[in-house]
Amino acid sequence: MTAFGDPATQLAFSMHENRGMFALLLGSGLSRAAEIPTGWEITLDLVRRVALAQDVEEQDDWAAWYVEKEGKEPDYSALLAQLASTPAERRAILHSYIEPDEEDREEGRKVPTAGHKAIAKLVRDGYVRVIVTTNFDRLMENALREVGVEPTVVGSPDALEGAEPLTHSACYVLKLHGDYKDARILNTDAELEAYPDSYNTLLDRIIDEHGLIVCGWSGEWDHALRAAILRAPNRRYPMFWASRGELRGRGAELCSARKGVTVPIADADSFFVKLAEQIETLAQSQRQNPLSVDMAVSRAKRYLAKPEYRIQLSDLVSEEVERIIERHDQEDLASHGPVAAEDFQKRVALYESISEGLAKVCGLIGRWGDDPQLRTVIDAIKGILSFAADTQGGRVVYLQMRSYPAVLAYQACALGLQTAERWRALHGFMGVEVENRRERATRLLDTVGPSTWEGSKKDYWQNMPEMDRRYTPFQDHLVDGIFGKWCGTFLPPRTPISDVSLFAEGVTAIRYLEAVEKAQLQQALDQPDNGRNYIWAPPGRGGWSYRYHENISKRFDDDEFVAVLAKAGFGRGDPEFIGLAIESHKRLLANLHWY
Repeated sequence: MTAFGDPATQLAFSMHENRGMFALLLGSGLSRAAEIPTGWEITLDLVRRVALAQDVEEQDDWAAWYVEKEGKEPDYSALLAQLASTPAERRAILHSYIEPDEEDREEGRKVPTAGHKAIAKLVRDGYVRVIVTTNFDRLMENALREVGVEPTVVGSPDALEGAEPLTHSACYVLKLHGDYKDARILNTDAELEAYPDSYNTLLDRIIDEHGLIVCGWSGEWDHALRAAILRAPNRRYPMFWASRGELRGRGAELCSARKGVTVPIADADSFFVKLAEQIETLAQSQRQNPLSVDMAVSRAKRYLAKPEYRIQLSDLVSEEVERIIERHDQEDLASHGPVAAEDFQKRVALYESISEGLAKVCGLIGRWGDDPQLRTVIDAIKGILSFAADTQGGRVVYLQMRSYPAVLAYQACALGLQTAERWRALHGFMGVEVENRRERATRLLDTVGPSTWEGSKKDYWQNMPEMDRRYTPFQDHLVDGIFGKWCGTFLPPRTPISDVSLFAEGVTAIRYLEAVEKAQLQQALDQPDNGRNYIWAPPGRGGWSYRYHENISKRFDDDEFVAVLAKAGFGRGDPEFIGLAIESHKRLLANLHWY
C-alpha cells in the first residue's frame, strides 16, 4: 500500500526520511527532453542516412521499410556494429547526436534539462549520492557542476581503478556504457553481454547498499545490468521504477522480481522536478519535533526549581548541544554548496529549527537560574564555538553560520538575565572570555553578540524574505522572526520583545566600551561637533528606531538605575563612565548614514 495511494509521494517520503539511501539508475529517457535521441531513434536515423546514401527515397516509416527489406526489426547494436567496426568509429558516429553545436546551445538543445537540474539539487542537498547511468552524454555531470558539486565520474575500468572511493565521494557517477568522448564506449549486444569484474563488484555493492530509483531505462537492453540487479542477494532496500505508461516486457519482469513499486510519470523531467519539490516541502515543513522542544522546556523548568537537579540540567543542555553538532553530519549543513538567496534561507531555517530547544532552555536559565546553572549555558556556547572552529574549508558564509546556534543561545540567555535584572550575572556573562574562529581570545559579546557576530553581515541577511531594504536585517530577523515567537517561553507574557532588544543594545554598548579607558572616552567626547566625537560601539536597530531615541534610551538618564548598573560592574563600577558611554553611543547613532 503506497502513501495516500500515490507511489510518487511514497518515494518522496522515503527519500526524505532516508537521506542518501537511494541510488539512481538513469537511461536515455532522461536525456530525451534535451533532444538527445534514444538508442532506437539513433537506430532509425542511421537506417535513414544509410538508405538515402544508397538513393532510397524518403520513407514515412523507416522501421517498416527496414523490416520489409531485411526481414527483421532494425537493431541498434547490430546496425552500429555493421556501420563501424571499431569503438573509435562508433564514438565518431555518436558524437554528432550528443555534442551540442552553437545553434543547439542557442535553442536550448543538448544541454541539462529541468530533470537533470532537479537531480543535481537532490545530490547537493544530500538525498542522492550515487548515480548509475547507461547514457554516454555529460548532461548529468554538467548539471552537478552548475550547483557546485564536483562528481567522481567512472566511465571505464581504468577510471574506476584510480577513482575516489564510493564512501568518500559527494556524488559518484558510474557511466556503465562509457563516455561518448572515450573510444571505449559500449554499444553492441556483445559488448553489453557482460561487464568487467570490477564493474560487477561495484554494481553488487551499490545495489546491495542502496535502494534503486529507475528512470528512462526500459530494461530491454543491457543484459549485464539486468543480471546485476537480479543477482542482488537481499531486498532490504526498495526499488521504484518510473515509467511512462504501463511498464512492460523485461522491465516489468525485473521490477516484479525485485518487488519494486511502479511510479507512473508523464516524462522524466516532470517526475524529478516534482520529486525535488515534494522533498523540499517535507524538509521545510519539518522542524525539531515540537513535542521534543516542549519536553526539553518542561524538563528545564523542573530542574531549575530544585538546586539538586543541577546535574540533570547540565545533561539536558549537553544533549541539545550534541544534537546540534551531530546534525551537521548531513549534507544540507555542509560548509560547501551554493549561496543563492533560497539556499541561504533554507540554511537559516534549519539552524533555527535545530537550535530552538537549546535557545529556550538558555532563556529559562538566564531568567530563573543561579550562577552555577548559568555556567552550563557558557559551556554550551563554548562547545558550539569550538565545534564551529574545527571546520576550515568551505564557503565563508557557511563556515560562519556554524556558530549561529551559539548566537541564539547567547541572546536568549542575555534577554532572560536582563528581564530578571540579574545585572551582575549579565555583566559577567557578556565578558566571558572565549576563542573565536581565528583562535583569538575575545569576550562573548564580541563573538556572538547580535551586532558583533561575524555571520551578521548585512549582505547575507538581506537575502531573507522582505529584508532586502533593511538597514539591520539580521537584528530585525532575530526580533521579528525568532524571539518574537520564542520569548513567550522565558519572558513575561506580552513582553514587547522589540523594546527589550533595543534596551539590550544600550546595555551592550556600555559593556563593549569598557574595553577603552575612561580618559579615552572623555577625550573623544571633547572633540568638536564637526569631528568624530564618539567611540564606536555596536549600533544595532537603535540606529534607526525612533523608539530607542524617544523612550528606551531615557532609562539610562535615571541616576538610580545607573548606580544599580555600576554596582553590578558595568562601566567598571563607575557611574560617570556609564554616562560617558551612553553619550558616546547616542552620538554614534546620530552620525550613522547608514553604515
